[in-house]
Amino acid sequence: MVLLALCADGAVPVKKSSAKSAAARKKPASSTTASAHRGGKKAPVSRVTWRNRQMAPAPDRYKEIQSALATRGYLKPEDVNGSWNQASKDGLKRFQSEQNIESTGKINSLSLIALGLGPKHESPSAPAKVPPDPGQP
Repeated sequence: MVLLALCADGAVPVKKSSAKSAAARKKPASSTTASAHRGGKKAPVSRVTWRNRQMAPAPDRYKEIQSALATRGYLKPEDVNGSWNQASKDGLKRFQSEQNIESTGKINSLSLIALGLGPKHESPSAPAKVPPDPGQP
């Protein structure tokens, strides 16, 4: 875009470029294929986030969660099988509702903590006993 600036002694052409036009002239920094450029579309960018790295629990973990629900009366003991099914979802929904947690039936950290199945930490060993100071009565 060219703007004319009028001064007292005459018109002087001044070239001003907007940020948008400057950005449009720059080449993209990503490495896309030539075919992607021809079609005018960029190649999809794959970002690794916690959402797409999160894995489904193992059957043993499902069984542990189901056992905790069964112990509290939210699931029948025969439904503790390591397979997350509709009975498991319904039991978890009832538990979440009574715990004032959003009742989605999906396993989340608040539900696991409420069930007593939160993160496992190694407990520190018992503190060493310090012998009494002989100078103390």
